[in-house]
Amino acid sequence: MKIRVQKDRLLILLLMGLGYITQAQTIKVPKDSTHWHNLKDVTIVGRNSKSDYQQIPEIVGTNIYAGKKNALIILDNVQGNIANNTMRQVLAKVPGIHIWESDPSGIQIGIAARGLSPNRSWEFNVRQNGYDIAADPFGYPEAYYNPQLQAVQRIEIVRGQGALQYGPQFGGMVNYILKNGTDINQPFEFETQQTIGSNGLLNSFNAIGGKKGKVNYYSFYDQRNGEGWRDNSQFFSKAGFGTLTYHVSKQLSLSFELMHSHTRSQQAGGLTDVQIKQNAQQSFRSRNWMDIKWTTPAITIQYEMNDHSRWNTKIFGTIGDRNSVGFLQSILVKDSINHATNHYNNRIVNIDQYRNYGLESRIITDYSTWKMKNTISAGVRFYTGNTHRLADGKGTTGSDYDVRVEGLYPRDIHFRSNNGAVFIENIFRVTEKLIIIPGFRYEWLEGSAAGSNGLNPKGESIQLQNITRSRSFILGGIGSEFHLTNTTEFYANYSQAYRPIQFANLQAPPTTDLIDQDLKDARGYNIDIGYRGKVKNYLQFDVSGFYLQYNNRVGTITPSGTSYRLVTNVGASTSKGFETYIEFNPIRAFSNSVHSDIILFSSYSFTDARYSGNHQEANIKGKQVENAPQDILRTGLSVGYKGFLFTTQLSHVGAAFSDANNTTTPSANGNTGIIPSYSIIDLTASYKFSKKMNIKAGINNLNDTRYFTRRAGGYPGPGALPADGRNFFISIGAKL
Repeated sequence: MKIRVQKDRLLILLLMGLGYITQAQTIKVPKDSTHWHNLKDVTIVGRNSKSDYQQIPEIVGTNIYAGKKNALIILDNVQGNIANNTMRQVLAKVPGIHIWESDPSGIQIGIAARGLSPNRSWEFNVRQNGYDIAADPFGYPEAYYNPQLQAVQRIEIVRGQGALQYGPQFGGMVNYILKNGTDINQPFEFETQQTIGSNGLLNSFNAIGGKKGKVNYYSFYDQRNGEGWRDNSQFFSKAGFGTLTYHVSKQLSLSFELMHSHTRSQQAGGLTDVQIKQNAQQSFRSRNWMDIKWTTPAITIQYEMNDHSRWNTKIFGTIGDRNSVGFLQSILVKDSINHATNHYNNRIVNIDQYRNYGLESRIITDYSTWKMKNTISAGVRFYTGNTHRLADGKGTTGSDYDVRVEGLYPRDIHFRSNNGAVFIENIFRVTEKLIIIPGFRYEWLEGSAAGSNGLNPKGESIQLQNITRSRSFILGGIGSEFHLTNTTEFYANYSQAYRPIQFANLQAPPTTDLIDQDLKDARGYNIDIGYRGKVKNYLQFDVSGFYLQYNNRVGTITPSGTSYRLVTNVGASTSKGFETYIEFNPIRAFSNSVHSDIILFSSYSFTDARYSGNHQEANIKGKQVENAPQDILRTGLSVGYKGFLFTTQLSHVGAAFSDANNTTTPSANGNTGIIPSYSIIDLTASYKFSKKMNIKAGINNLNDTRYFTRRAGGYPGPGALPADGRNFFISIGAKL
């Protein structure tokens, strides 16, 4: 990271609040020193602060965050059910994050912002330790795997202009940074956290790490099991991770890491609105399952060239298998014994295999212009993705997880994506207070599909034409900061965004759908303008407005006078609004107490997301974008004394439509209709006996509200998917 220093003065590096160092350091800077100094990354995070939210520094490693809307979440300080990946608590202080809460196991995390879809976080570029972990960031960007949050040290969220460094997604970037043991200064340390909770929740997290000579290492194993709040929603999650870093010299280090995760969850299926009112815990699907295996190997090379330059290269892979089996008919169709056969009807089996590999290399350096130190960051990316999809297989009539099929899969398709990119950003320091950050990204993409896309009435395979689409483009953007004081700043940015045609748009069902031969990739841009910062150690805030233009949205329509559906560009949407976050500590503001804390926080967003244009065969202009609530409020209070901390949090999410036609009355099958607003109260308490022992406990959904956040037209529905009612957890942890 970069730390600004002034000549002939003592610089106090109080970065505890920023979460990158835990002790204050005093550095004497000689008169002939340079204006900027380069410090190595320190990954000890926020141990002396009770706040879980911080702004990311302007530069970290080889990445530039200046001028961007960003947030840093410190997991050690999050008050909530981390063991079950409860994201409304983890991201409570990040305004505008919309969360789907239809997965009681916390396996499938779905988040979005600014009127975009939360479907498996596919509008974000989802990363782990700086590299891609989605099924395919361009062809199929769904995040079937998310790391266990007990193993995560911090989460970086960058919106808007983040597209220039990480890829063209409209939502920005989410980066889960795992614990790696670099804060351990002894040969061996053991860490454990054991959690129990409602509905049979059992979670065991165990880790070891240490440092000896030029080597530091870290490894964990996490296992979570539960029955789920609803009937037919049992699950397990198992994950193991290991990393080893060898410091070849003071300048050069090599890191090797490997994560393997295996999750299996029973899918309780959707309900109608009437059924939710009767009993939201009931389920009419007992034979639906999803099984996911995910392996992510990576090698990182870090080279400190000198005090002002560093180079980083990541070589990574994603080896994933996503399997599902179930009875996917409308909830109005009972999954019952067929009297003609005395068995259940056959289930449908779908299997995806992902084999993706990539390389990203970045360099950052300082240079002088007119006595000002500027910074340039540049990089390249190479990526290849392979997806083998076996779909609509005739499964067994059983009830347990079983992906055996009778005969061949009707759809047997190979997808391939190739990507190359070059990106550059530069911090120009115009004055002591004003900086400008222009950048651009050149992207080359190629996507292809080939194979069998179904069966004709004779049972013969319908072959896809070998489809290959190749294109290249340039994305531009510019950001700025004006430092009103040493700790507060105005910021603004503009960045172009891009979403390529997905795999699903290359293989429509041949008997019902046609693909528009002029189908275009979605393009648009993000604009942010805001004011953020800190006032001493008792107040931090971020208030901003945004504008997101999303052109050429891809959807399905039925042209007049036809019986087929057309996959085409249905129109454009515009999202605009504001996002606010404020955190205030009156104890620090009005007293010198070091033993007690009171933290008041509130994050609120208003989003007006509407279709601003439509296809001639569609009638959606002026209507609200689906899955885009106008109001999202999360507010709370934390009270602490010495090692004790108690937090209460209110989450309120406004109503949203589930379809582009803005259907208000719920359909009989629960697939469409309004998604009602809801308010949830969570309580959490923790006590640290010492630096090495802790206990945590909490009650989620204290008011036992019945609510749902999504309607699904297919898997894991169909129908409305109820969220969990009241539940509790208790967790005990230690370090040895």
